[in-house]
Amino acid sequence: MTGDYYIYMAIAGVLSLVGAFVSNRLKSKFEKYSRVGMQNGMSGAEVAQAMLTHYGIHDVQIVRGQGTLTDHYNPATKTVNLSPAVHDGRSVSAAAVAAHECGHAVQHDQAYSMLQMRSTLVPIVSVAARAQQWLLLGAFLLLNQFPALMLVTIIAFAVTTLFAFITLPVEFDASRRALIWLDESGTARGAEYDGAKDALWWAAMTYVSAALSALVMLAYLVLRYASSR
Repeated sequence: MTGDYYIYMAIAGVLSLVGAFVSNRLKSKFEKYSRVGMQNGMSGAEVAQAMLTHYGIHDVQIVRGQGTLTDHYNPATKTVNLSPAVHDGRSVSAAAVAAHECGHAVQHDQAYSMLQMRSTLVPIVSVAARAQQWLLLGAFLLLNQFPALMLVTIIAFAVTTLFAFITLPVEFDASRRALIWLDESGTARGAEYDGAKDALWWAAMTYVSAALSALVMLAYLVLRYASSR
């Protein structure tokens, strides 16, 4: 098992470095494109409203939230929540993020299956995520006495890992919808469109990094459980 442990640690270390790189790259990209103004002068909120109107979605509210990079679409309340920099910003970054979040609203309106699946898992994932830390601690401390606890821990991590991988097509599809609309509507052209595509690609990579990290952790737990049998 020692060899498996070192392999896990090596992979986890590499993924941690990759995750940090992707996160820093994402921040630098959004800072870069936040300094590039939209020629049409539209704010993120105006871009969001225009995209929703284009798709005939009139029951979704655009909300000015708080914080940085806290933008999200809430299917339960049908709200596109935009951080102040995105809601009020008139930059390529603001337009890209606003359109991406509206991409989720379009998914919801058109009953996109992967979004529905992810939404169904949210309550289960919330419980699993909250319990993981304590389950992990107990599983390692009591591995020999109660190996079944490790199995429960594996199930909890399997749920969150599944959620992370289901999130990938949801995020990529929302970006795809956003970019198609930005291009076909003429909202972003040329360098503006290229900047939006670049920023959204790096945003998607953060989800890829998180999913791979979750998978590595799950694989290690399975190996640890198997070695205790």
